[in-house]
Amino acid sequence: MSATNGRAGSNGRQKTAVVIGAGPAGLTAAYELLTRTNIRPILLEATDMLGGISQTVSYKGNRIDVGGHRFFSKSDRVLDWWLDFMPVERGAAGAMEITYQNRTHQVEAPAGGPDPEETDRVMLVRSRTSRIYFNGQFFDYPIKLSPDTLRKLGLARSVRIGMSYLKSLVRPNRDPQNLEEFFIARFGRELYETFFKEYTEKVWGVPCTEISAEWGAQRVKGLSIGKALWHFAKNLIPSQSSGDLRQKGTETSLIERFLYPKLGPGQMWETVAAEYEAKGGTLLMQHRADGLHLRDGQITAVEAVDQTTGERHTFEADYVFSTMPVRGLVAGLDPEEPADAPPEHIRDIAAGLGYRDFLTVGLLVDKLAVSAPDGSLISDNWIYIQEPGVQVGRVQIFNNWSPYMVADPSKVWIGLEYFCNAGDALWEMADDALRVLAVEELDRIGLIHSADVIDGTVLRMPKAYPAYTGTYAAFDTVRDWLGGIENLILVGRNGMHRYNNQDHSMLAAMTAVDNLVEGRADFGNVWAVNTEQEYHEEKAG
Repeated sequence: MSATNGRAGSNGRQKTAVVIGAGPAGLTAAYELLTRTNIRPILLEATDMLGGISQTVSYKGNRIDVGGHRFFSKSDRVLDWWLDFMPVERGAAGAMEITYQNRTHQVEAPAGGPDPEETDRVMLVRSRTSRIYFNGQFFDYPIKLSPDTLRKLGLARSVRIGMSYLKSLVRPNRDPQNLEEFFIARFGRELYETFFKEYTEKVWGVPCTEISAEWGAQRVKGLSIGKALWHFAKNLIPSQSSGDLRQKGTETSLIERFLYPKLGPGQMWETVAAEYEAKGGTLLMQHRADGLHLRDGQITAVEAVDQTTGERHTFEADYVFSTMPVRGLVAGLDPEEPADAPPEHIRDIAAGLGYRDFLTVGLLVDKLAVSAPDGSLISDNWIYIQEPGVQVGRVQIFNNWSPYMVADPSKVWIGLEYFCNAGDALWEMADDALRVLAVEELDRIGLIHSADVIDGTVLRMPKAYPAYTGTYAAFDTVRDWLGGIENLILVGRNGMHRYNNQDHSMLAAMTAVDNLVEGRADFGNVWAVNTEQEYHEEKAG
C-alpha cells in the first residue's frame, strides 16, 4: 500500500478514506487523518449515537454509561490525546504528578484546570471500587486472598481453594485448550468454580469449555493469585507515587484511580466529533454501510443507506477503515468479477463468528438496601453479581462514576447489565417486563427494596462483544484473506473481532494512520496492539 501521506494521485484528485463507524476507533482514525494527513476522511455512522459501546445515553436527565468505561491507558499517547480534548478538573494537581519507569510527567497547569461546577468539558479524577456480590456478601474484585476474603469464604472453602491452587502449580497445564482449562491452570479449580465459571458463562452464554483459551490470554494474562497477594501486601506500604494516574507498573484490573468525563464517556466522543466537524471533517449519521465494491484486490467504493430517507449513496474510496462487524463486512463485499469474491470457506467462517449482545436496565431508586459502614451510599462503580438464580450480570452505580450523571443527587441511579443474544427470550422481552425482572432480581438478592424504585428504562446494544466462540478458531484465515485487500484497514473491537478496550482500539487506529503517513505497506503492527503485556487490561470475568 502506498499512502504518500495522502497526496493527490496522478489524476490530481485528493485521496479519500471512508471510515465506517463512529466509535472510539473510527472517530480516532477520522480525526487523525484529518489533522495529520492530506487524506479526506468521510465518517459513516449507522446509528444516531456517537461512541459505539462507549456512548452515553440520557434518560430524563439521568445518564447511562453503556458498559462502564474507565479512562486510563498505559499509553502516554492515548492519555495525552484525551486530555487535549478534555482537561483535568481544577484541584487535581497532586493527582496529576505522574511518575513511572523512573520518569516524572506533569500535566500542563493542572492546578488551573476547569471547575466542573462551571463547565462541562472536564475530566474528573475518580477512585475505583469494584466488588463481587456472592452469597449475600461483598468480595474484592479482582479477588484478593486477604484475611477478610478468607473469613467470608469460610475455613473449609479456603482450604479447598489453597489445595487446588497448589495442585495447579505442581501439575501445570501449559497448553490450555479452552477457557475452563485456562482458568484452572491460573487459579485452581476451586477458585474457578467459586468466582469465575458462573459469571463467565453468564456473560458469553456458553460453557467455558466452548470458549477459546485465547480469551483468557487476551483479558487475564497478567493476573494471578500471586499478583493479587502481592498487590494486597504492597498496599499496606505507603507509596510516594500514589498519584500516578498512568500507573504503568500496575495490572489494569488493580488500578485504583482513573479519569472520567463529567457527563460520561459519550461526552468525550461527542466532543471529538464536534472538533472533527469544526475542522472540516465529514460525518454522516444514520448512514449504514452495507456494500463495499471490490475490484482487483482494492475496495473502490462504499455504499451506504441513509436510515432516515432510505436513499442509497456511493462514496469512492482510496482507503477504507472498517470498524463494522467482520461478519457483516464479508457479507457486504460486492466483487466486480468472480475472481474478486471471497472463497466459500471465508464466507462460512465469517458468517459463523459469534457476538454477544447487551441490555442495560436503568433504575432510579430512593436508596439502596445496602450501605457503607457510616450509612452513606456504597462507593462501588460496579458490582459483579455472582449470586445463583439471577440473570443480571453486573450492576453499575452511576452516582459513583460521576455525580453529574444523576439529575437529582438525592437519588441513586443504577444500571443492571444483562448479557444475551439478539433474538433470544431476554432480548425479545418487552421493556416493561424487563424492568419488572430487574427490580425483582435485585430485591431478591438484597441490593434494593422494590418499594424504593421510582423509574426505569431499557437500552439494547447489539454486538457489544465479539465472541471467542463459533468459528473463531479459524478467524485468522479470514483475517489473512481480508489482509489481501490492499486498502482495507480493520480497527476497533468489532472491526478486528477482538475484545479490546477503547484505548487499544484508539491505538490501533493511530498506528494505522502512522503507517499511511510513513508510506508503510505492512499493517501487521496494527494487530500487535494489545498483544504485549504492557497493553492488556487484565480482567477476571
